[in-house]
Amino acid sequence: MHRLASWATSLASWAFLARRPGLAPCLQNKPMPDTPSKASTNSPPPGTPKLIWLEAARAHWNWRGQSRPPFAVVPGPGQVSVWDFPRPPQLLQDKREVVIRWGGQQVARSSRAVLVLETSHPPSFYIPWDDVDRALLRPGSGNSFCEWKGPASYWSLVSAVRSLPNVAWSYPKPLAGAEAIAGCVAFYPADIECSVDGDRVTPQPSGFYGGWITPELVGPFKGAPGSSGW
Repeated sequence: MHRLASWATSLASWAFLARRPGLAPCLQNKPMPDTPSKASTNSPPPGTPKLIWLEAARAHWNWRGQSRPPFAVVPGPGQVSVWDFPRPPQLLQDKREVVIRWGGQQVARSSRAVLVLETSHPPSFYIPWDDVDRALLRPGSGNSFCEWKGPASYWSLVSAVRSLPNVAWSYPKPLAGAEAIAGCVAFYPADIECSVDGDRVTPQPSGFYGGWITPELVGPFKGAPGSSGW
């Protein structure tokens, strides 16, 4: 079951974080990866009962944050390993300022992002719709279904002279435990400028996922070659 909590105030109760040396300095003042398959076929096959599909999809993961694989980078002081993030994912509030720009035009600015932390992924940042310029977004195409969060809707950036299809996604009717992101939208950072407290984020590898790599994170990150089973 997901919980919405403050990264800082929840530290003491999270065994998956507290047991790792070197995490606390980074986490004290910083408040979750999920990311759907980008407008893809990540959905229950026709005729498959959803509950059976969900149970199978959730059960097949080998890594769940209880231990790091031997190839994981060991975090140093002030760093966080994405291999310490849990499955099921954890939802957290982040008070850092998030700014999203599209060719110099501000799309969103927020200090109320909800992060999704999932084993091996950099977090996705879910921005409250109230902090987003809704006039720039139009419904996109395609669909996907996350075993943790439910059915995703996609969004395109559109102006009078240009467009960027399926650059964002949301979960308007999330599964139980992910209710905190119902009123939010997340953005793929590859083709737009996304920053967290002034630091430009690096896109999660491959373009298939939408996680944001910020300076304190160490991997390797899901999406890199050979990472499909992570």
